Order: sequence, then structure tokens, then C-alpha cells
Amino acid sequence: MKTWAMVLLGTTAALAIGVVASRDYIKLHIAGWMAGPTAPNHAVAWNQGPATPAAGQRPPNIILIMADDLGWNDISLTGTGAGGVATPNIDAIGHDGVVFGNAYAGNATCAPSRAALMTGRYPTRFGYEFTPTDTRLPAWFPTSLFRPDAMFARNIAEFPSSWEHKAIFDEEAASRAAQPGAKGVPASEITIAEQLQSRGYHTLHLGKWHLGEARGMRPEDQGFDESLGFIIGGQKFLPDDDPNVVNSKQDFDPIDKFLWANLPFSVQYNGAPRFAPDRYMTDYLTDQAVTTIKANRNRPFFLYLAYNAPHTPLQALKADYDALPQIKDHRLRVYAAMIRSVDRGVGRVMAELKAQGLDDNTLVIFTSDNGGAHYIGLPDVNRPFRGWKATFYEGGTHVPFMMRWPGRIAPGSSYAEMISHFDIYATASAAAGAPLPRDRPVDGVDVLPFLEGKAGGVPHQTLFWRSGRYRVVRDGSWKLQSLDLPRQDVLYDLANDPTEQTDVAASRPDIVAALQAKLKAHDAGQQPPAWQSLIRSPIAIDRPLGTKPKPGEPYIYWSN
Repeated sequence: MKTWAMVLLGTTAALAIGVVASRDYIKLHIAGWMAGPTAPNHAVAWNQGPATPAAGQRPPNIILIMADDLGWNDISLTGTGAGGVATPNIDAIGHDGVVFGNAYAGNATCAPSRAALMTGRYPTRFGYEFTPTDTRLPAWFPTSLFRPDAMFARNIAEFPSSWEHKAIFDEEAASRAAQPGAKGVPASEITIAEQLQSRGYHTLHLGKWHLGEARGMRPEDQGFDESLGFIIGGQKFLPDDDPNVVNSKQDFDPIDKFLWANLPFSVQYNGAPRFAPDRYMTDYLTDQAVTTIKANRNRPFFLYLAYNAPHTPLQALKADYDALPQIKDHRLRVYAAMIRSVDRGVGRVMAELKAQGLDDNTLVIFTSDNGGAHYIGLPDVNRPFRGWKATFYEGGTHVPFMMRWPGRIAPGSSYAEMISHFDIYATASAAAGAPLPRDRPVDGVDVLPFLEGKAGGVPHQTLFWRSGRYRVVRDGSWKLQSLDLPRQDVLYDLANDPTEQTDVAASRPDIVAALQAKLKAHDAGQQPPAWQSLIRSPIAIDRPLGTKPKPGEPYIYWSN
């Protein structure tokens, strides 16, 4: 393992000879160097619940399973499955409960979407508008030879020339970055874990966090009794050269290069030093989920199981890859194998609930944080919808979403009205008997009365999304995309055009004006971004990254 001295010596030597390749190497690897060492694997001493259950009626356990960048078409219940591969265990949640046909992510990228889910609120209410990017320098870095503003404005290697680079090392940005990892959900927010903890639930987080690493922002500070996972936005699934892994690298994606160079293979328990899992990450998180269900079988618990699959870097377990020889495209085969491991994990979690006699008294929720990503270069992940992660087209925000709770949710149900990720907050709170906070707006609603026919109307008439100057509103069946670069309003009638093919803005100026007014009113109740975006980049709506641009093709600019 490299020591800091070795890294510094190697860096200094490379700088001394002025090799351009070494400068790119430094820019790619600096975040990984800052991460520090990873200890060998060791067992986790989970808190053990009581030996026998308490007398009397027990509130339901709640399990929230979230996949990362999983597209609508990646689930065989809502699409064909990636590469035509079925997802029977995920599908079973919907078959045994309800499938939401118009469920929306709180945002089109990981972190703001998770902030909405965790707080029950639009993340723009507390400034969580952009994905947090760590721009700190290690103390040893030779700033006399490399300008930090130029390095971090470009962030990694060389971004495409069409991307806007924002200089971030101004005084305001520097003051915001003064506290390590201070870009996250503020401690003043009341999380879903804190809601359930107030009702006596034992609360557990497994996997991805991505909501801040500063004191007060970490999962163990935000209502989770126990947390095992990673605070940053991703990890590797196995070391690159592990004999049990099959890798797919997307050389056309600069962010992919950054991930391969920097992401560690590690987890940490309640803020203790990082250590390596003992197997493929998805299977490791599943193993730990099964262990925690056993440990808490005799008390109410909330388990947030946040898989990082199938987010890049694309790494499949060799056994899963080998099981899919019918898929000839290597990248698609790796991607489908990653989803296969998530589906297997869901099946193991559900089997353990049944084995422990908890099956009937557990609310299980499955969803994805946003739509499938364009940067993996696969064209079908969000079919039939247009767009990708990082766009507010349906492909970026219309996500798989299902709930199962025997006795409360009729099996084989479907629900077609709009719901959002932040409704999980209100629904779980109501199931646990926790009143919603009254000192702030809560945007989520309890969806169970609507499923049971006890509530009239719809959970939401209107939903909003915002990222910088790109803003979108859906009101009933009307959806207005307020685009930037070039400035344009695009209107879709989703009742007749659910895949957003035909812009009717010119024929319905009255609807455009009404929705513009709603956007303005909504923005008045939101906060400015708590930190600056790093870049603003174009994303083609109708083709993935790594494919040839088409003259006059539609695109959006995404701030991140």
C-alpha cells in the first residue's frame, strides 16, 4: 500500500520532469489520495435487540430498498429488464402489493433526490440543489505548481469543451468548503429516521449516504442508530483486479475515468475507520441486511438499504456475468449482471422476513433514486421514456416504485396518480404513528389512505423540479420544461403524449403562462443553493453518451 510520503515523492518526481500525462494523473487521482487507507475486513458487532418480543401490538417494521440509477426499463415488472433479464424478486414486491405507475424522483440525480426522500421536502427548501462535490486540497499539495481554481473548475482530466466550467475557489465558495464535507442535509432538517426513532424504532442505514459527512450531517447524526456503508456518492464493488469481478470501463465518459481512479472499496460503521468488505459490495450489503433483520426481529426497526448498483463503475460479479451468456454486448451484460445481484439481494431480504415471522407486519418499499444514466452508453434503460438521469424528462424522474404491506395494501394493486419520493416520509411516519413536523412545510403525503379508498382527490396536483436555471413543473397532465441555453419553454400533454414527443407550447400559450406562474410562486418558497454548482453540461435527450451527435438534436444543460 502506498504511504503518503511515497505518493508525494512520486508526484514531485513527475512534476519535476514536467510530463503532461502526470498532470492529468494527479487531477484524476487526487480525490483517491485524500481518502486515506482502508483496513482489512472485520466483522461488524451489530446491536442486538431483545431476546423476546414485547407484549402487545407492535407497529410495523419498515424497510426501504433503494437502487442507484436504475431505469424504468431495467425492471421486468415495468419494462423488459436490462438485456431482457427478469427481476422476479423485485417484481414480487409489486405483485404482492402496489405498483405506482406515475411515481417521481425528488430530483434527477442521486444526492438531491435522496435529500427529498430523507426529509419529506423539496430539497431546494434547504438549499440542497446540486450534487455535492469535494473541492478540498490535501495539505501537501504543491499549489505553487498547479492552480487549484483551474484544477477544480475542470475537476477531472479534461472535460469536453461544450461544458461550462465554474471557478469555485472564490472567497464565498472557500468559506463554504472550510468545514470538510459540509455540503449536505443540514442538521436542522428532521429526517425520516428521526421520525421513526421518536416512536421507539431501531434505525439502520446500509450502503450509500451522499448527504454530507460533516458533524451533524452523517447518518449516525441524522437519526440512524447504526450505519454501515459509505458517506460519499459511490464505491467500487470489488477491487479492479479481483478474480471474481468483470469490469466495463466507458472511455468516452470523463466522470467514469475519475471514478475508476478514485473510488475505494470500503465501508465504515458509525464513523469508525474504513475497512474492506469481504465480498462483492451488493452481496455484502445484502448479507448485512439479513444479519440486522435477525438482530432486530423482536423490536420495531427501520432499515434503509441503499444499494449503489447499478451505478458506475460498472462491475459485475463473475458468477452473475457468466449466467448471462445470451447477452452479447459486454457493457450491457455487466450492467444486467449488476441488476441481477440487486434482485437476488431483494429476494434474500424478503426470505429472511418470512423466516423470522415478520413478513406480514413489515412495510417494504422499493424504488430507484432517479432514472438510468446516459453516461453508461446504453440506449434502452429508460424506455419508453425520453431522457436520462440529470434531465427532468420522464426518463430522468419517472422511476420504478412499489410497496408491499400484507393486510394494508391489497396484492396486485396499481395506482396511477402522481406520487413522489418525499411521500415515503409521510407514509412511513403515519405507519409508525409519528406526527409530521409542524414547524416547517412537509411536501410529502401519506399515500396509504389513497390506496385504501379512504381519501378523495389525488396526493399531488402539482410537482416541481429545479436545478439552476433549468426548471420543470407537472400540473395534472401538463408538463412544462423551462429550458436554458437556449432559453425555451417546452410543453407536453402527458395524458395524450406520456413520452414527451410533441411540444404544444405554441398552440397553448395559456397553459404555458399558467405553469410559468406556478414555477415562479414555487421558487419564492425555496432557498438559494447552499453551494455552487461545479459545471453546467449539455445532455442530449434522445441518445446516450458515447454515440455520435446528430445535427439539431434536442438537449438540456444540467448544473451539477
